[in-house]
Amino acid sequence: MKNYITTPIYYVNGEAHIGHAYTTFIADTLARHSRLIGNETYFLTGTDEHGQKIEEAAKNLSKPTQQFADEISATFRNLWDEFNISYDQFIRTTDETHKKGVQAAFLKMYENGDIYKDFYEGNYCVSCETFFPESQLMDGGCCPDCGRATTIVKEESYFFRLSKYEKPLLDYYDAHPEFILPKSRRNEVISFVKGGLNDLSVTRTSFSWGVHLPESLNEPKHVMYVWLDALMNYVTALGYGSDEAKMEFWPANTQLVGKDILRFHAIYWPAFLMSLDLPLPKHIGAHGWWTRDGEKMSKSKGNVVDPREVSKHYGVENFRYFMMREVPFGQDGDFSQRALIDRMNSDLSNDLGNLLNRIIGMSEKYSDFVIDSGNVQQYHSRELNDAHTILDSLGAYLGELQLHRYLEELWKVFTIGNKAIEEHAPWVKIKEGRNDEALATVALVANLLAKASVMLHSIMPSTTATIADALGFEITTQSYNELILNKALLKTFVIKKIPPLFPRVEEPLMQEAPKAMIEETPKIDIKPKSEDKKESTVSLDGLISIDQFFQTSIKIGTVLEAEEVPKSSKLLKLQVDLGEESPRQIIAGIREYYSAESLVGTQVCVVANLKPAKLMGMLSEGMILAAKDAEGLSLIRPEKPRTSGSSVG
Repeated sequence: MKNYITTPIYYVNGEAHIGHAYTTFIADTLARHSRLIGNETYFLTGTDEHGQKIEEAAKNLSKPTQQFADEISATFRNLWDEFNISYDQFIRTTDETHKKGVQAAFLKMYENGDIYKDFYEGNYCVSCETFFPESQLMDGGCCPDCGRATTIVKEESYFFRLSKYEKPLLDYYDAHPEFILPKSRRNEVISFVKGGLNDLSVTRTSFSWGVHLPESLNEPKHVMYVWLDALMNYVTALGYGSDEAKMEFWPANTQLVGKDILRFHAIYWPAFLMSLDLPLPKHIGAHGWWTRDGEKMSKSKGNVVDPREVSKHYGVENFRYFMMREVPFGQDGDFSQRALIDRMNSDLSNDLGNLLNRIIGMSEKYSDFVIDSGNVQQYHSRELNDAHTILDSLGAYLGELQLHRYLEELWKVFTIGNKAIEEHAPWVKIKEGRNDEALATVALVANLLAKASVMLHSIMPSTTATIADALGFEITTQSYNELILNKALLKTFVIKKIPPLFPRVEEPLMQEAPKAMIEETPKIDIKPKSEDKKESTVSLDGLISIDQFFQTSIKIGTVLEAEEVPKSSKLLKLQVDLGEESPRQIIAGIREYYSAESLVGTQVCVVANLKPAKLMGMLSEGMILAAKDAEGLSLIRPEKPRTSGSSVG
């Protein structure tokens, strides 16, 4: 079976951050597991290097645009190499073969009538590289996605007939409910498409840094829209438009993206593919964003997580494990050193590392390091059957990209091993002369470690290779077939004595991030101090001064996304634009009064300087204002649309 896995190609307007690492770790995990179970696998990553933003960034640094793109692209590739990412190809949109493939795709869409020439006049956001109709703009003509000012641009343009594919897309979503993962993201995409699709401007004449149109069209001043260029990388990497050497890997099985670019991948991309008469990928998986210590990350706060720094201090595989285990796929996650340390000490050191150390120690004492599985089935069939049931269930979690559940279930195998040692107490049986039973328990645990290590290999490849070597085997497709599919046991071997794999960490190893700049509301004394002759800011009837009122920051926010919180009848999870670098997540107890769908695109009033809190394990970064009486609850909203982030006072 052929399996094609992709990350998004990362935009070269900055160096790699924790979100890039998270996407790449997931893709690498899927690719390694696919190879392990015997699939012919192709794993693609790379960089997106065209567009007006790149051209302007290079100009601001007084560098040639290609040199600027080369430098930033190299930082991504070097980091993935340091992290031992097993990509098969690192594509760049400045590659000549990619440009050739994009031109071939453009020409085919043009020839089949899906691209036509016209004039475009509208509001263009340079940051998002996107035109927006006036109906979608925020107050003041600001971009609905990032809140920045847009520019009115009138230029000749080629258009893609996106409107033509509105019904085919909706039909496809309906026929393939697994196309968008997690499935909670399906509704927002379907809602957007049902709202109507406008034809898409797919060329620009206002800048030159991009893929030019095919020579046969004789349009030298036009360059392609950056998203048409970028999305095509997934097939140009396979040779589309050139030698087509690897096109047998298409369609992709899994294409991973951040939730902020889901719309491009779940709407534009499949429409382009339909136009090219190419099959659509099986899954588009959209993950959430990461915060740090409960706060949004930003360069101005100085709290951006550098993945290279985390790896340097804690080890790349411990870092990988933490990110896969800590957050359900699709939800936002929070990085903190304390949470990472807790995972390392509890899951890795206590559960896994200590289990390996115990059987090494017992085998040294009881059998001169020799481990024989001959009596395991006789004395421990129950534990083996329980472990095999767990191991057989794991593939379904990977298929749905629920890596946290995959690891949660896998860890139950280590729990079985630890419980078996306590329950059967080999040291007691040795004293009683029941050596066969004692050594069978040691061998049981060795086999549980071996089987679980095979299934952990895609997430911690170097660590599990070390464990396998200590247990006398190598993790390969053959050992996967024998130990997992055929449920075989290890042959007699001599276990190696190795140093502890996961030394405990007691204190943070990296410098902590600066704390939030939001100050706590000061405590107010109702009685003025006797030595203070000034008038008290608060009288006995609870009045406050105007200065104290303005310590509360209330801002206008635009709801970009809304979804129900599972297992809660009251909570909705909202992504709210407050005119900042990225939206805030707010958990609001308004589900009894408002549906998630009804809130998308509306504006609300948000208390913006509350300390972040966790509700049902999810970070909430503000509070939405509402009024409630006997008639029910009503949100406080601006009378007319206002720019996201506008202050209320």
